[in-house]
Amino acid sequence: MSVPSVKIGDLDISRFIIGGNPFSGFSHQSPQVDDEMRHWYTVDRIKEQLRLAEDLGIETHLGRADHHVCRYLMEYWDEGGKIKWVGQTCPGIGPSLKGVANAVKFGASACYIHGGHMDWLLANDLLDEAVEAVAAIKDAGLPAGVAGHNPEVFDWAEDNIDVDFYMCSYYNPTDRSKDPAGDPESTEWFYDEAREKMVERISTLSKPAIHYKVFAAGRKDPKQALEFVARHLRPQDAVCVGVFSKTNPDMLAEDLRLFIEAIDAAGAG
Repeated sequence: MSVPSVKIGDLDISRFIIGGNPFSGFSHQSPQVDDEMRHWYTVDRIKEQLRLAEDLGIETHLGRADHHVCRYLMEYWDEGGKIKWVGQTCPGIGPSLKGVANAVKFGASACYIHGGHMDWLLANDLLDEAVEAVAAIKDAGLPAGVAGHNPEVFDWAEDNIDVDFYMCSYYNPTDRSKDPAGDPESTEWFYDEAREKMVERISTLSKPAIHYKVFAAGRKDPKQALEFVARHLRPQDAVCVGVFSKTNPDMLAEDLRLFIEAIDAAGAG
């Protein structure tokens, strides 16, 4: 199975990206599932999934620029892995510049500002931080991006900042006006209206977009969800998907197959 690629800046990335949220215990389902993911995904099991991804032709991984992700990627690369890392800043370790510094130091091929953090910066009129962080990414010679769950993030970005790519969440599941990470104990919402608003905004963006949270954190049927993605994926866009191999050891291969079939059927390959 051939996995197509696209470019963000001058970097080639696979059009299907393996996401890191499950590896870090972020289920967006419940605290209990978060714990289940953390216990399941030992470093050895994470590396096993990354090896499988490479065997399937997936050459890109997206993960937080925190010490956990930096550690397992260091081990993976030391053992011969070649997957490219798109680093995500993370509020848990400090301001965006700290995440950028980690991404640069530990070998990221590109970096972007965390979506919840961008939502928070927008809500609190603090977007100068994003301008500074994107400049730092570019100064390091990496493709730079910003993420968001709120389409208004991209309204601002299009008018105020020069990035190489966008990370566009299909859903806006929690209020981040007071906390970039949201409330982990609260019930998150995944409304189709939010998905429609985001794909409408993606269609107008001037830079490539990586579509994420496309399964509504496991709430959508993968086949139907990827068919929706394929109908809205522009030629320059990619998709990021996380997997939980405890529930299905073949989940990554099956999701990739469904993606290839969907983009072929939609003429988006």
